[in-house]
Amino acid sequence: MFDKLEDLVTRYEEIMKMLSEPDIVNDQELFRKLMKEQNDLTPIVEAYTEYKNNNKAADEALSMIEEESDPELKELAKEELNEAKNKVEGLERRLKILLLPKDPNDEKNVIVEIRAGAGGDEAALFAAEIYRMYVHYAELHRWKAEMISLNENGLGGFKECVFMLTGKGAYSRLKYESGVHRVQRVPETESGGRIHTSTCTVAIMPEAEEVDVELDMNDCKFDVFRASGNGGQCVNTTDSAVRLTHIPTGIVISCQDEKSQLKNKDKALKVLRARLYDLELEKQHDAEAKERRSQVGTGDRSEKIRTYNFPQGRVTDHRIKLTLHRLENVLNGDLDEIIDSLIAADQAAKLGNL
Repeated sequence: MFDKLEDLVTRYEEIMKMLSEPDIVNDQELFRKLMKEQNDLTPIVEAYTEYKNNNKAADEALSMIEEESDPELKELAKEELNEAKNKVEGLERRLKILLLPKDPNDEKNVIVEIRAGAGGDEAALFAAEIYRMYVHYAELHRWKAEMISLNENGLGGFKECVFMLTGKGAYSRLKYESGVHRVQRVPETESGGRIHTSTCTVAIMPEAEEVDVELDMNDCKFDVFRASGNGGQCVNTTDSAVRLTHIPTGIVISCQDEKSQLKNKDKALKVLRARLYDLELEKQHDAEAKERRSQVGTGDRSEKIRTYNFPQGRVTDHRIKLTLHRLENVLNGDLDEIIDSLIAADQAAKLGNL
């Protein structure tokens, strides 16, 4: 590990020199590439520098304990030694985490699909709440939320919705949200006060660039139709809605959110690229793909990653056995504690596999 860290420090110093050279500055593409590499290396180099400084401080404190005769100075040196050792242990763990292989999709935007599962209209109402939870979370992180496709049930619930979240590191935070989300509560229509259980499925996909997916437009069939449901001027009066069918896979995507047929076509292609890229990721990572399929499932009550229990005001993530008794805050987008815990558990598992 330390040989690798020394190599990264050497590379970091090389990049710093290169970035000051006029030829590099004038080559914008190379300059951006080197800047990104420098940004990626900076936290590793800083942590390693701090690690070495604390190691040195520990050695100096140990020497003072062995050589010093003054009891007070000796006691002070022992305190410094313990403090430096604790920092070294923490930094060593942090360096191991920083050296874990990075997911190449972590910095990408995400396309989110939410579908009502078991529970009828109550499941659709819950799907709408989960959508709003992610929109609030995006606002807290200053990401942009953009609706792509929406199928409502007439009661304010969502049978299905597809939307994009644009922002730095969106996929790195939200990729753990794929799976079945379960709600336990008394529906407003329930006169007997019985608790009902409903589900919705969430699928998180990294946005795919054109270079990520080879898409043959001859494989794509476009149909246009008049948008239905709530819409502003022009939306429901022209054939602006687009239905895209990808013939080889049978994937069908409908977009009617925009007034412009061209914009709806562009959104549909974005979703198709993300789905095809997601299929490709499944092929590349077979073990992860099995796990992902088991998380997303079919919306059955038994296949769950998280439960939102209204009577007890709690949220439980079943993968890491984490329970929080602040349901309202979580539904208002306060997801960071859950997501941070999931990231920590994922990192611990990866470290354990090394």
